[in-house]
Amino acid sequence: MNKIENYLPEQYRETGKLPINHNYLSEQFADYPKILEKFAVLLKRGDYTLGEAVDQFEERIQKLTGAKHAIGVGSGTDAIMLSLIAADIGPGDEVITTPFTFFATIGAIATSGAKPVFVDAGYDYNIDVSKIEGAITSNTKAILPVHWGGCACKMDELMAIAKQRQLAVIEDSCHGILASYKGKPLGTFGLTGCFSMHPLKNLNVWGDGGYIITESDEMADKLRLLRNHGLMNRNEVAVWAYNSRLDTLQAIVANHLLDKIANITQSRIRNANLYDQLLGGIDQIIIPPRKEHIKQVYHIYVIRAENRDELQSFLMKQGIDAKVHYPLPMHLQPASSDYGYSKGDFPVAEELCDSVLSLPVHEFITEEQIQFVADAIRKFYNGS
Repeated sequence: MNKIENYLPEQYRETGKLPINHNYLSEQFADYPKILEKFAVLLKRGDYTLGEAVDQFEERIQKLTGAKHAIGVGSGTDAIMLSLIAADIGPGDEVITTPFTFFATIGAIATSGAKPVFVDAGYDYNIDVSKIEGAITSNTKAILPVHWGGCACKMDELMAIAKQRQLAVIEDSCHGILASYKGKPLGTFGLTGCFSMHPLKNLNVWGDGGYIITESDEMADKLRLLRNHGLMNRNEVAVWAYNSRLDTLQAIVANHLLDKIANITQSRIRNANLYDQLLGGIDQIIIPPRKEHIKQVYHIYVIRAENRDELQSFLMKQGIDAKVHYPLPMHLQPASSDYGYSKGDFPVAEELCDSVLSLPVHEFITEEQIQFVADAIRKFYNGS
């Protein structure tokens, strides 16, 4: 294996030069002195791990989602992994999910000891629920839907299958804070809902962070043990477990952003609607279906485009940070080689990976910039 080095600093430097960027953190945290004032209180109090701000954050998430329990953890990835382990899913078990997702979804299944079993995606970018039944075996223990880009999966159909087959549902809602399906918040359908607060999520912190919501008292108790070494109190450990606590410092940042999350969400929805209007008449662009019963929160705004790679290169030269999320589906990743999948097994997911393109949609992009992006796309296809 080649030496693995930190590739991110160079990536930050390169994309940071683009005027219309996916990274909006300097604008979002322009009021950082207010956060630093709260850090000063933390410095005096000294409760850096599972401190008061974590309790406050969890209480606010409970109120925001209507969930009975909220448990802050170290990342969205850990939220999924710990949920699987708390649901007694591990070696020898299978978890059904989609190959069109971020690496963390599959990594969490694999590191729990279970085997990911893929079914194809649909053109809404989510798992094709109609194909789930055909993937269920005697080893299947859970379904792990991914609400891609903050757009809900078909949860009524999926939950009906899970109930009939007595399978746990662990929701990868990492893109989906404040999103809903038929009025019900994402993350509240399954045994747990798992959320990420990575710096570029809609609710973000100054590093990694995540949280889990659940209605189950038993799951909540298990998760609180699993995130904190298995400790029942200062001196007694119930199970050997993990260190995946939401840092108090990150909880302070998250609490600060929770005051703004409604406006953040509405801004992204408004920007996405404008993109839909401006791009809707371009024959070479396919906008995914929008459904009235789904509140989509647009962690990313994703279209399908003809000549995607050439379009992306053209947009980057125009100063537009167009990205591909993601060019290689999970069943074709090197890490999946032992699972026995081949190219062509999941044609829709593969088609999506060959054609999707993400455009900046955050709350700081202006209408004029969105118009510029749309005009640049039209210019590319018109050849002018």
